[in-house]
Amino acid sequence: MRQLTESGDCRMASGVCATVLALVIGPIAWCAEAGQAGAPYFHMPRIAPPGVQIDHYLTVPESARGPPIDPAKGYRTQELGRGLYMLTDNMYQSLFLVYESGVVVIDAPPSYATHIPAAIAEVTPLPITHMIYSHSHIDHIGGASGMPGQPIIIAQRETKRLLEEAKDVHRPIPSVVFDQQYTLQVGTQVLKLSYHGYGHSPGNIYIYAPSQHVLMVVDVVLPGWMSYRSLSLSRDIPGLFRQVDEIAKMPFDTFVGGHVSRVGDRHDVLVQAQYLHDLAAAAKKSLSDTNFGFTVDPADGTNPWALADNYMDRVTIECVNAMTDKWETSLAGFDAYIWDHCIAMEESLSAD
Repeated sequence: MRQLTESGDCRMASGVCATVLALVIGPIAWCAEAGQAGAPYFHMPRIAPPGVQIDHYLTVPESARGPPIDPAKGYRTQELGRGLYMLTDNMYQSLFLVYESGVVVIDAPPSYATHIPAAIAEVTPLPITHMIYSHSHIDHIGGASGMPGQPIIIAQRETKRLLEEAKDVHRPIPSVVFDQQYTLQVGTQVLKLSYHGYGHSPGNIYIYAPSQHVLMVVDVVLPGWMSYRSLSLSRDIPGLFRQVDEIAKMPFDTFVGGHVSRVGDRHDVLVQAQYLHDLAAAAKKSLSDTNFGFTVDPADGTNPWALADNYMDRVTIECVNAMTDKWETSLAGFDAYIWDHCIAMEESLSAD
Protein backbone atom coordinates (compact mmCIF):
# COMPACT_ATOMS: atom_id res chain seq x y z
CA MET A 1 0.00 0.00 0.00
CA ARG A 2 1.06 3.62 -0.44
CA GLN A 3 0.88 6.63 1.85
CA LEU A 4 -1.62 9.39 1.08
CA THR A 5 -0.12 12.89 0.99
CA GLU A 6 -1.79 16.03 2.34
CA SER A 7 -2.73 16.97 -1.20
CA GLY A 8 -4.72 13.75 -1.57
CA ASP A 9 -2.35 12.04 -4.00
CA CYS A 10 -0.86 8.61 -3.34
CA ARG A 11 2.92 8.98 -3.55
CA MET A 12 5.57 6.34 -3.98
CA ALA A 13 9.29 6.83 -4.43
CA SER A 14 8.77 7.02 -8.15
CA GLY A 15 6.19 9.83 -8.02
CA VAL A 16 2.43 10.51 -7.88
CA CYS A 17 -0.32 7.92 -8.17
CA ALA A 18 -3.71 9.46 -9.04
CA THR A 19 -5.79 7.14 -6.82
CA VAL A 20 -8.51 9.09 -4.97
CA LEU A 21 -10.30 6.59 -2.67
CA ALA A 22 -8.32 6.11 0.55
CA LEU A 23 -8.58 3.94 3.64
CA VAL A 24 -7.75 5.85 6.82
CA ILE A 25 -6.04 3.82 9.54
CA GLY A 26 -5.56 5.92 12.67
CA PRO A 27 -3.60 9.07 11.94
CA ILE A 28 -2.08 7.61 8.73
CA ALA A 29 -3.94 7.40 5.43
CA TRP A 30 -3.22 4.82 2.75
CA CYS A 31 -4.66 4.07 -0.65
CA ALA A 32 -4.77 0.75 -2.48
CA GLU A 33 -2.60 -0.37 -5.34
CA ALA A 34 -4.21 -0.15 -8.79
CA GLY A 35 -6.75 -2.95 -9.27
CA GLN A 36 -7.00 -3.72 -5.55
CA ALA A 37 -9.94 -3.04 -3.25
CA GLY A 38 -10.22 0.55 -2.09
CA ALA A 39 -12.54 2.17 0.42
CA PRO A 40 -16.10 0.73 0.55
CA TYR A 41 -18.81 2.49 -1.41
CA PHE A 42 -21.21 4.73 0.47
CA HIS A 43 -24.46 3.13 1.69
CA MET A 44 -23.21 -0.44 1.48
CA PRO A 45 -26.07 -2.86 2.22
CA ARG A 46 -26.04 -4.99 5.36
CA ILE A 47 -26.32 -8.04 3.07
CA ALA A 48 -22.79 -9.15 2.20
CA PRO A 49 -21.81 -8.65 -1.47
CA PRO A 50 -20.39 -11.36 -3.75
CA GLY A 51 -16.84 -12.31 -2.85
CA VAL A 52 -17.35 -11.72 0.87
CA GLN A 53 -17.80 -14.85 2.96
CA ILE A 54 -20.98 -14.93 5.04
CA ASP A 55 -20.32 -16.38 8.49
CA HIS A 56 -23.98 -17.28 9.09
CA TYR A 57 -26.74 -17.03 6.52
CA LEU A 58 -30.19 -15.69 7.35
CA THR A 59 -32.40 -18.24 9.07
CA VAL A 60 -34.70 -20.08 6.67
CA PRO A 61 -38.28 -18.98 7.45
CA GLU A 62 -40.59 -21.73 8.68
CA SER A 63 -42.90 -20.92 5.76
CA ALA A 64 -40.17 -22.08 3.35
CA ARG A 65 -39.39 -25.39 5.05
CA GLY A 66 -40.77 -28.72 3.91
CA PRO A 67 -40.89 -32.10 5.66
CA PRO A 68 -37.46 -33.64 6.29
CA ILE A 69 -36.16 -36.49 4.19
CA ASP A 70 -35.23 -39.87 5.63
CA PRO A 71 -31.40 -39.73 5.66
CA ALA A 72 -31.23 -43.51 5.30
CA LYS A 73 -33.17 -43.32 2.03
CA GLY A 74 -31.95 -39.97 0.73
CA TYR A 75 -35.34 -38.91 -0.62
CA ARG A 76 -38.94 -38.22 0.30
CA THR A 77 -42.09 -39.18 -1.61
CA GLN A 78 -45.24 -37.10 -1.37
CA GLU A 79 -48.58 -38.11 -2.89
CA LEU A 80 -50.24 -35.25 -4.75
CA GLY A 81 -53.46 -37.09 -5.61
CA ARG A 82 -54.78 -39.89 -7.80
CA GLY A 83 -51.52 -41.66 -8.60
CA LEU A 84 -49.32 -38.55 -8.90
CA TYR A 85 -46.28 -38.33 -6.63
CA MET A 86 -43.51 -35.83 -6.00
CA LEU A 87 -40.03 -37.14 -5.27
CA THR A 88 -37.45 -34.87 -3.62
CA ASP A 89 -34.14 -34.81 -1.78
CA ASN A 90 -35.13 -31.32 -0.50
CA MET A 91 -32.87 -29.74 -3.10
CA TYR A 92 -34.45 -31.03 -6.33
CA GLN A 93 -37.95 -32.21 -7.18
CA SER A 94 -39.40 -34.54 -9.81
CA LEU A 95 -42.72 -36.29 -10.38
CA PHE A 96 -43.99 -39.72 -11.32
CA LEU A 97 -47.50 -40.67 -12.40
CA VAL A 98 -48.90 -44.17 -11.99
CA TYR A 99 -51.49 -45.42 -14.46
CA GLU A 100 -53.10 -48.81 -15.08
CA SER A 101 -50.16 -50.48 -16.84
CA GLY A 102 -47.10 -48.34 -16.12
CA VAL A 103 -45.44 -45.23 -14.76
CA VAL A 104 -44.57 -41.86 -16.31
CA VAL A 105 -41.43 -40.24 -14.85
CA ILE A 106 -41.08 -36.46 -15.10
CA ASP A 107 -37.43 -35.41 -14.81
CA ALA A 108 -34.56 -37.41 -13.31
CA PRO A 109 -32.22 -35.17 -11.28
CA PRO A 110 -28.82 -36.88 -11.01
CA SER A 111 -28.63 -36.05 -7.30
CA TYR A 112 -31.13 -38.84 -6.58
CA ALA A 113 -31.95 -40.48 -9.92
CA THR A 114 -30.62 -43.84 -8.73
CA HIS A 115 -33.36 -43.81 -6.07
CA ILE A 116 -36.24 -43.23 -8.51
CA PRO A 117 -36.90 -46.92 -9.30
CA ALA A 118 -36.90 -47.76 -5.57
CA ALA A 119 -39.27 -44.89 -4.80
CA ILE A 120 -41.65 -46.09 -7.53
CA ALA A 121 -41.40 -49.68 -6.25
CA GLU A 122 -42.67 -48.48 -2.87
CA VAL A 123 -45.89 -47.48 -4.64
CA THR A 124 -46.29 -49.92 -7.54
CA PRO A 125 -44.52 -52.83 -9.25
CA LEU A 126 -45.41 -51.40 -12.68
CA PRO A 127 -42.60 -50.50 -15.12
CA ILE A 128 -41.51 -47.04 -16.29
CA THR A 129 -43.01 -46.63 -19.76
CA HIS A 130 -42.63 -42.89 -20.41
CA MET A 131 -40.33 -40.05 -19.39
CA ILE A 132 -40.99 -36.33 -19.79
CA TYR A 133 -38.20 -33.75 -19.82
CA SER A 134 -39.16 -30.40 -18.31
CA HIS A 135 -36.21 -28.86 -20.18
CA SER A 136 -32.65 -29.71 -21.17
CA HIS A 137 -30.64 -28.75 -18.11
CA ILE A 138 -28.43 -31.52 -16.77
CA ASP A 139 -29.24 -30.87 -13.12
CA HIS A 140 -32.87 -31.90 -13.80
CA ILE A 141 -32.56 -34.69 -16.35
CA GLY A 142 -28.94 -35.83 -16.02
CA GLY A 143 -30.06 -39.12 -14.46
CA ALA A 144 -32.36 -40.07 -17.34
CA SER A 145 -30.03 -42.67 -18.81
CA GLY A 146 -30.21 -44.67 -15.60
CA MET A 147 -33.93 -45.33 -15.81
CA PRO A 148 -34.69 -49.03 -16.37
CA GLY A 149 -36.20 -50.29 -19.60
CA GLN A 150 -36.57 -48.15 -22.71
CA PRO A 151 -39.17 -45.52 -21.84
CA ILE A 152 -40.64 -43.25 -24.50
CA ILE A 153 -39.06 -39.83 -23.90
CA ILE A 154 -41.14 -36.72 -24.59
CA ALA A 155 -39.86 -33.13 -24.78
CA GLN A 156 -40.36 -29.81 -26.51
CA ARG A 157 -38.51 -29.41 -29.82
CA GLU A 158 -36.02 -26.85 -28.47
CA THR A 159 -35.02 -29.31 -25.76
CA LYS A 160 -34.29 -31.94 -28.39
CA ARG A 161 -32.18 -29.44 -30.35
CA LEU A 162 -30.13 -28.53 -27.29
CA LEU A 163 -29.60 -32.16 -26.34
CA GLU A 164 -28.48 -33.03 -29.86
CA GLU A 165 -25.90 -30.25 -29.57
CA ALA A 166 -24.81 -31.40 -26.10
CA LYS A 167 -24.23 -35.03 -27.13
CA ASP A 168 -24.54 -36.15 -23.51
CA VAL A 169 -25.05 -39.89 -23.05
CA HIS A 170 -26.65 -39.25 -19.68
CA ARG A 171 -29.47 -37.27 -21.36
CA PRO A 172 -30.91 -39.48 -24.10
CA ILE A 173 -32.47 -37.71 -27.09
CA PRO A 174 -36.29 -37.59 -26.85
CA SER A 175 -38.19 -39.79 -29.26
CA VAL A 176 -41.41 -37.73 -29.20
CA VAL A 177 -41.25 -33.97 -29.67
CA PHE A 178 -43.83 -31.21 -29.91
CA ASP A 179 -43.89 -27.49 -30.62
CA GLN A 180 -46.66 -25.81 -28.61
CA GLN A 181 -48.91 -28.41 -26.98
CA TYR A 182 -48.98 -32.14 -26.35
CA THR A 183 -51.45 -34.28 -24.43
CA LEU A 184 -50.22 -37.56 -23.01
CA GLN A 185 -53.05 -39.93 -22.18
CA VAL A 186 -52.04 -43.23 -20.61
CA GLY A 187 -54.87 -45.36 -19.34
CA THR A 188 -57.18 -43.02 -17.47
CA GLN A 189 -54.40 -40.56 -16.61
CA VAL A 190 -53.76 -37.34 -18.54
CA LEU A 191 -50.87 -34.88 -18.62
CA LYS A 192 -51.05 -31.66 -20.64
CA LEU A 193 -47.72 -30.26 -21.82
CA SER A 194 -47.38 -26.75 -23.21
CA TYR A 195 -44.61 -24.40 -24.28
CA HIS A 196 -44.75 -20.68 -23.48
CA GLY A 197 -41.47 -19.33 -24.81
CA TYR A 198 -37.93 -19.07 -23.50
CA GLY A 199 -38.22 -17.53 -20.04
CA HIS A 200 -35.79 -19.62 -17.99
CA SER A 201 -34.59 -21.76 -20.88
CA PRO A 202 -35.49 -22.73 -24.45
CA GLY A 203 -37.81 -25.73 -24.33
CA ASN A 204 -38.85 -25.27 -20.68
CA ILE A 205 -42.46 -26.49 -20.53
CA TYR A 206 -45.54 -26.37 -18.31
CA ILE A 207 -46.67 -29.82 -17.15
CA TYR A 208 -50.28 -29.88 -15.95
CA ALA A 209 -52.15 -32.80 -14.41
CA PRO A 210 -55.81 -31.75 -14.75
CA SER A 211 -57.36 -34.49 -12.61
CA GLN A 212 -54.98 -33.72 -9.75
CA HIS A 213 -54.94 -29.92 -10.31
CA VAL A 214 -51.13 -29.98 -10.15
CA LEU A 215 -48.89 -27.72 -12.24
CA MET A 216 -45.14 -28.22 -12.60
CA VAL A 217 -42.94 -25.50 -14.09
CA VAL A 218 -39.27 -25.94 -13.28
CA ASP A 219 -36.87 -23.12 -12.30
CA VAL A 220 -39.46 -20.33 -12.64
CA VAL A 221 -41.14 -20.15 -9.20
CA LEU A 222 -39.63 -21.80 -6.11
CA PRO A 223 -42.27 -21.74 -3.35
CA GLY A 224 -41.00 -19.86 -0.31
CA TRP A 225 -37.53 -19.34 -1.76
CA MET A 226 -35.52 -16.98 -3.89
CA SER A 227 -34.74 -18.38 -7.31
CA TYR A 228 -31.17 -19.39 -8.06
CA ARG A 229 -28.54 -16.83 -9.02
CA SER A 230 -29.21 -14.41 -11.88
CA LEU A 231 -32.96 -15.18 -11.67
CA SER A 232 -32.34 -18.90 -12.25
CA LEU A 233 -29.89 -18.12 -15.06
CA SER A 234 -32.90 -17.14 -17.16
CA ARG A 235 -32.24 -16.62 -20.86
CA ASP A 236 -35.19 -14.22 -21.29
CA ILE A 237 -36.01 -12.18 -18.18
CA PRO A 238 -38.99 -10.30 -19.69
CA GLY A 239 -40.28 -13.72 -20.75
CA LEU A 240 -39.76 -15.01 -17.21
CA PHE A 241 -41.90 -12.16 -15.84
CA ARG A 242 -44.66 -12.92 -18.33
CA GLN A 243 -44.63 -16.58 -17.40
CA VAL A 244 -44.91 -15.95 -13.65
CA ASP A 245 -47.88 -13.65 -14.22
CA GLU A 246 -49.41 -16.25 -16.55
CA ILE A 247 -48.88 -19.11 -14.08
CA ALA A 248 -50.69 -17.14 -11.38
CA LYS A 249 -53.85 -17.23 -13.52
CA MET A 250 -53.81 -20.96 -14.29
CA PRO A 251 -56.25 -23.47 -12.71
CA PHE A 252 -54.04 -25.37 -10.26
CA ASP A 253 -54.15 -26.15 -6.55
CA THR A 254 -50.60 -27.48 -6.13
CA PHE A 255 -47.46 -26.06 -7.73
CA VAL A 256 -44.15 -27.91 -8.18
CA GLY A 257 -41.11 -25.75 -8.97
CA GLY A 258 -38.38 -28.37 -9.36
CA HIS A 259 -36.23 -27.19 -6.45
CA VAL A 260 -36.02 -27.08 -2.67
CA SER A 261 -38.18 -28.84 -0.16
CA ARG A 262 -41.89 -28.18 -0.52
CA VAL A 263 -44.67 -27.81 -3.03
CA GLY A 264 -46.57 -24.55 -3.30
CA ASP A 265 -49.91 -23.02 -4.14
CA ARG A 266 -51.26 -19.92 -5.84
CA HIS A 267 -50.23 -17.70 -2.95
CA ASP A 268 -46.60 -18.74 -3.44
CA VAL A 269 -46.78 -17.80 -7.11
CA LEU A 270 -48.34 -14.43 -6.29
CA VAL A 271 -45.58 -13.74 -3.75
CA GLN A 272 -42.94 -14.47 -6.39
CA ALA A 273 -44.73 -12.23 -8.87
CA GLN A 274 -44.74 -9.38 -6.35
CA TYR A 275 -41.07 -9.94 -5.59
CA LEU A 276 -40.18 -9.75 -9.28
CA HIS A 277 -42.17 -6.58 -9.82
CA ASP A 278 -40.57 -4.99 -6.73
CA LEU A 279 -37.16 -6.02 -8.06
CA ALA A 280 -37.85 -4.46 -11.45
CA ALA A 281 -39.05 -1.23 -9.82
CA ALA A 282 -35.99 -1.06 -7.53
CA ALA A 283 -33.56 -1.70 -10.39
CA LYS A 284 -35.27 0.82 -12.66
CA LYS A 285 -35.15 3.54 -10.00
CA SER A 286 -31.51 2.77 -9.19
CA LEU A 287 -30.52 2.98 -12.86
CA SER A 288 -32.28 6.32 -13.16
CA ASP A 289 -31.12 7.93 -9.91
CA THR A 290 -27.44 6.89 -9.90
CA ASN A 291 -24.95 9.35 -11.37
CA PHE A 292 -22.48 8.00 -13.94
CA GLY A 293 -18.81 8.49 -13.02
CA PHE A 294 -19.55 10.14 -9.67
CA THR A 295 -16.84 8.42 -7.57
CA VAL A 296 -14.37 7.39 -10.26
CA ASP A 297 -10.70 8.36 -10.03
CA PRO A 298 -10.10 11.07 -12.66
CA ALA A 299 -7.21 8.98 -13.95
CA ASP A 300 -9.76 6.33 -14.95
CA GLY A 301 -11.95 8.80 -16.81
CA THR A 302 -10.86 7.46 -20.20
CA ASN A 303 -11.43 3.81 -19.20
CA PRO A 304 -15.01 3.01 -20.26
CA TRP A 305 -15.12 -0.33 -18.44
CA ALA A 306 -13.98 1.32 -15.19
CA LEU A 307 -16.76 3.89 -15.56
CA ALA A 308 -19.36 1.24 -16.33
CA ASP A 309 -18.22 -1.05 -13.51
CA ASN A 310 -18.28 1.75 -10.95
CA TYR A 311 -21.73 2.88 -12.09
CA MET A 312 -23.25 -0.60 -12.03
CA ASP A 313 -21.72 -1.31 -8.60
CA ARG A 314 -23.50 1.73 -7.18
CA VAL A 315 -26.74 0.91 -9.02
CA THR A 316 -26.68 -2.59 -7.54
CA ILE A 317 -26.03 -1.25 -4.03
CA GLU A 318 -29.14 0.94 -4.21
CA CYS A 319 -31.21 -1.92 -5.62
CA VAL A 320 -30.16 -4.30 -2.81
CA ASN A 321 -30.86 -1.63 -0.19
CA ALA A 322 -34.32 -1.00 -1.64
CA MET A 323 -35.24 -4.70 -1.53
CA THR A 324 -33.81 -5.69 1.84
CA ASP A 325 -36.27 -4.47 4.46
CA LYS A 326 -39.32 -6.00 2.79
CA TRP A 327 -37.89 -9.27 1.47
CA GLU A 328 -34.96 -10.47 3.60
CA THR A 329 -37.26 -12.41 5.94
CA SER A 330 -39.97 -13.20 3.38
CA LEU A 331 -38.11 -15.46 0.93
CA ALA A 332 -35.48 -17.97 2.01
CA GLY A 333 -32.05 -17.45 0.49
CA PHE A 334 -32.41 -13.69 0.15
CA ASP A 335 -28.84 -13.07 1.32
CA ALA A 336 -27.50 -15.71 -1.06
CA TYR A 337 -28.92 -14.29 -4.28
CA ILE A 338 -30.26 -10.73 -3.96
CA TRP A 339 -27.05 -9.22 -5.38
CA ASP A 340 -27.20 -11.56 -8.37
CA HIS A 341 -30.89 -10.81 -8.88
CA CYS A 342 -30.32 -7.05 -8.88
CA ILE A 343 -27.45 -7.37 -11.35
CA ALA A 344 -29.50 -9.59 -13.68
CA MET A 345 -32.48 -7.26 -13.48
CA GLU A 346 -30.39 -4.16 -14.18
CA GLU A 347 -28.74 -5.81 -17.16
CA SER A 348 -32.11 -6.88 -18.53
CA LEU A 349 -33.58 -3.39 -18.16
CA SER A 350 -30.50 -1.94 -19.85
CA ALA A 351 -30.42 -4.36 -22.77
CA ASP A 352 -33.72 -6.22 -23.36
